[in-house]
Amino acid sequence: MKVADLMTIEVITVGRESSLKEAARRMIEAGISGLVVTDAAGGIVGVITEADFVKAESGRRAARRARLLRWFGNGEPALPSTERLVGDVMTAAVITLTPDADHAAAARLMRKAGIKRIPIVDEDGRLVGIVSRSDILRAFARPDADIVDEIEHHIIGDVLWIDPKRVEIRSVEGNVTLDGRLETKSDATLLEDLVRRVDGVVSVAASLTWEIDNSKLEMVPPPPANRPLSWR
Repeated sequence: MKVADLMTIEVITVGRESSLKEAARRMIEAGISGLVVTDAAGGIVGVITEADFVKAESGRRAARRARLLRWFGNGEPALPSTERLVGDVMTAAVITLTPDADHAAAARLMRKAGIKRIPIVDEDGRLVGIVSRSDILRAFARPDADIVDEIEHHIIGDVLWIDPKRVEIRSVEGNVTLDGRLETKSDATLLEDLVRRVDGVVSVAASLTWEIDNSKLEMVPPPPANRPLSWR
């Protein structure tokens, strides 16, 4: 499954010149833990997450304490507190994917990078969507009935042109079993391989037999097209 099938198209964003208070308000109202930071053209310039707010707050408290110490120790006036902007605390290095990326690749990237969401961009680098961990989990938590239906009608019927009555399909929590007798060994091998690629499939146990072992058939090359005739 492609991330284009899972991603959220209506992405809540924020500008780098927005205040942290505005960014926090948008996150709370939407019930999300991070925002994509974009420029006027829709290009991604960073992301801001709850972790960035925590770092910003700890930094603010440290700076305020330093100002107070200077004021009490030297009699100097405390520096005025300025409102911090999104661009001051955001993470500028952003990992992105394109809509045609596979959902499994997105899951591996999230796990490796330790992130919860990945912005999706078009070929020009403009934001077109976002995919989160919960979106990826929906693909892996696919109902067994949907898995069986895709195997029976799409893989067996539309792709391999095999009579669905030849194969008994069962799926329990994504663990698929295949039983039946097919015409050729290559059909059995290909069916098992394609089923492993179906979204939501965790494992495949195949007990398939075949009428013809076409893997052992010798391929005899045709005679040369311009072979000269022999006259006797």
